[in-house]
Amino acid sequence: MSLRKNTFDLDNHYDLTNSGQNGYVGSSPLFAWGYNSNGQLGQNNTTEYSSPIQIPGTTWSSISAGQSHSLARKSDGTLWSWGSNYNGQLGQGDRTYRSSPVQIPGTTWSSIFANDLDQCSFATKTDGTLWAWGRNVFGNLGQNDIINRSSPVQIPGNTWSSVAGGTNQALATKTDGTLWAWGYGDQGRLGVNNVTRYSSPVQIPGTTWSSVSTGYRHTIATKTDNTLWSWGSGSNGQLGQGDRTYRSSPVQIPGTTWSSITTGRFNSLATKTDGTLWSWGYNSNGQLGQGNTIRYSSPTQIPGTTWSSISAGYGNFTLASKTDGTLWAWGSNSSGRLGVNNTTNYSSPVQIPGTTWSSIDAGSIHSLATQLQ
Repeated sequence: MSLRKNTFDLDNHYDLTNSGQNGYVGSSPLFAWGYNSNGQLGQNNTTEYSSPIQIPGTTWSSISAGQSHSLARKSDGTLWSWGSNYNGQLGQGDRTYRSSPVQIPGTTWSSIFANDLDQCSFATKTDGTLWAWGRNVFGNLGQNDIINRSSPVQIPGNTWSSVAGGTNQALATKTDGTLWAWGYGDQGRLGVNNVTRYSSPVQIPGTTWSSVSTGYRHTIATKTDNTLWSWGSGSNGQLGQGDRTYRSSPVQIPGTTWSSITTGRFNSLATKTDGTLWSWGYNSNGQLGQGNTIRYSSPTQIPGTTWSSISAGYGNFTLASKTDGTLWAWGSNSSGRLGVNNTTNYSSPVQIPGTTWSSIDAGSIHSLATQLQ
């Protein structure tokens, strides 16, 4: 099953970070492109690249791109980080930035997530424990406090499956199919029928949650019956409900064949089981892939029927792969974040060279992707 950015999947939690969050489990070469002011491209420099450039190593397994830092797991279960470290989001016990991958202690890491604008990180281990580090101003590390951490600290419990986050909030599933949220609660973004802030996990009703993706102040999620749900801010139509009203509890988006999902800052995208791709919400830079900059408050189809994994970046752009291994991008192209060797914006999908792309993840201003060996 393929996934997308800011997303986790209960049954395939190792795929979290590609979405998209990732899609391919194994050993692959890793590539990066886009903005690089803090070394988030892992090239031991701060040079921008508008085309994919390989990060050393060929045993990368899962990936996650944040705003200005990156996480990646290798096939031996080790976890590596690089980029900005102002709030300790690299998990190295300090606040020094790195422009090349550096290992975080441990060899049993499983799903991983580099939060975009929050400058924090999350990861599960194979024993079901959940860990967090970095910025914690709204309790988004789940520690029942607002203290920043520069090394991984455990969130209580040992039945966690996967984790993801948006701005000032996080969500995680447990192995029983329950879904939990914590952090800032304005606009009902936590889905617990209020606007309260929680610094420890609180349960969202239901026990059949499958995958979840969260944007700036909104969340979309699927259940095991392939229904799609949304909650939080609807100011730009990002909830797909045909209006611009916020919801503080999950509300179903029409349809029962939804598959993979992803959220940008103010927009959402999802595939259906027939391989079609749909988008809605804010569209200032053409990030909806509709060939225009019109905002949509209900799901609207992007041409094509062979879409596979999708990942929407907070920087108003989108990456998506097809079943033939090709990779496509659209939206804002500042700093070359689309990977097509220029800085031109595109409001319709444009192909990134190559036909063996596997996992993908769009950050805020840079991108990561693996290829099949």
